[in-house]
Amino acid sequence: MEIIRVLLADDHPVVRAGIRAELDGAGGIEVVGEASSGDEALRLVEDLHPDVLVLDVVMPGMDGVKATRVLRKSHPDLCILALSAYDENECVFGILKAGANGYVLKEEALDTIVKAIRVACRGETWLSPKVAEKVKRRAIGEKEEVPLTKRELEVLRLIAKGWSNREIAKELFISKRTVRFHVGNILGKFGVGSRTEAVVEGVKRGWVKM
Repeated sequence: MEIIRVLLADDHPVVRAGIRAELDGAGGIEVVGEASSGDEALRLVEDLHPDVLVLDVVMPGMDGVKATRVLRKSHPDLCILALSAYDENECVFGILKAGANGYVLKEEALDTIVKAIRVACRGETWLSPKVAEKVKRRAIGEKEEVPLTKRELEVLRLIAKGWSNREIAKELFISKRTVRFHVGNILGKFGVGSRTEAVVEGVKRGWVKM
């Protein structure tokens, strides 16, 4: 059986360690390297020539979507399997449109990644059930009502108070990068282009009180 060479790209060492342990015990799969950012993933793809890149969507520096776009041009035959804790439309359709072969949610069991890697290597698409449902809805033109998550609602209400990303990050004990990610999701879900418009939309929906 031909060994599938895998490169892991995720900025959380604990996540990489858990996935690596699962893949090492799967048989027929070899983890050839690990990257903690999109930029590092690009360099290691050039050096290691993996069959599959398991790529986190949200990472510091170059994110998974941008990295996928670059790799699709330079390595069109590389299998790219998106990995994320988020199932927001911006993440899902952003990286699938960029050319990812599949999308796995981190909430699923680790052995799911093994299955997804093998499917991607056969040239097929693997989508987590939640992601597959989103793709189906968009394909048939069904409008999807996208509510804000609990965290996004917290961020929106702090935006309404005029707080900066730094202040929000400190209040919620999260990084400024994570705050920016949530703000981007809020704007995308509301279909608006500014924080002010997002607050106005939140007020209209009764989610924010001024």
